[in-house]
Amino acid sequence: MFNMGWPEMVILVVAALVILGPERLPGAIRWTAQSLRQVRDYATGATSQLRNDLGPEFDEIRKPLEEIRELKRPLDQFRGMTPRAAVTRHLLDGDDSLFTGNFDKPSSTSNGSDYSPPPAYSPPEPPKPLARNEKPPIDFDAT
Repeated sequence: MFNMGWPEMVILVVAALVILGPERLPGAIRWTAQSLRQVRDYATGATSQLRNDLGPEFDEIRKPLEEIRELKRPLDQFRGMTPRAAVTRHLLDGDDSLFTGNFDKPSSTSNGSDYSPPPAYSPPEPPKPLARNEKPPIDFDAT
């Protein structure tokens, strides 16, 4: 899960030895082990309680998760699933013109009238830079 090897473990032990010192390190390791064991017991207890409460429905809930886990490369199907792609696919039926600004495709209207797209937006030209020793214009509404 974390892909930690021996070099990373040695670095963590040395860092803990430097930070905690040799007198507090055994107690910290003991506390960490007890905490991890308690968290694992809580997780096991919650799983067994869900299994008892749901009965055979618990296996139906776990089936999709097992199918994803059995895939050779489970993340391939989710790699292109960005928030934008999810909204486009599920809410907009694949029409991404909202995001791309490409509204040139005429949509069919229910009353049968001809649709003409609005004119394309062109941003205003940026102001030209001031010449040397030129005073900037004053906006009396802003002052």
